[in-house]
Amino acid sequence: QVQLVESGGGLVQPGGSLRLSCVASGITLDDYAIAWFRQAPGKEREGVSCISGSDGTTYSTDSVKGRFSISRDNARNTVNLQMNNLAPEDTAVYYCAAIEGLGLPGRPFAAREYDYWGQGTQVTVSS
Repeated sequence: QVQLVESGGGLVQPGGSLRLSCVASGITLDDYAIAWFRQAPGKEREGVSCISGSDGTTYSTDSVKGRFSISRDNARNTVNLQMNNLAPEDTAVYYCAAIEGLGLPGRPFAAREYDYWGQGTQVTVSS
């Protein structure tokens, strides 16, 4: 049984940092590209960052470039999302998702193409 479990969410003040983790069981993460998505209330789910399964190539949406960093620790079957300089508009439920393949997906943020999803972790940025 495949499971992706996110952790690390919480309440943080604007300008603060959080580190989200996605731990996988039932699959070997280095055979998969992993993406982080987020969904704010009343908004569609959007892709945030993606990392390939092979060489660690990354891709991020423009709104988080320079602030968020995605990385993987294959020994721990974990992908992390370091989020710095958080802003209220980053408030959302954050999900990790896995798609089989070694490289970056052709459409990194096509949510319907992902094979497995976690349950999400809430990130709230507020003073």
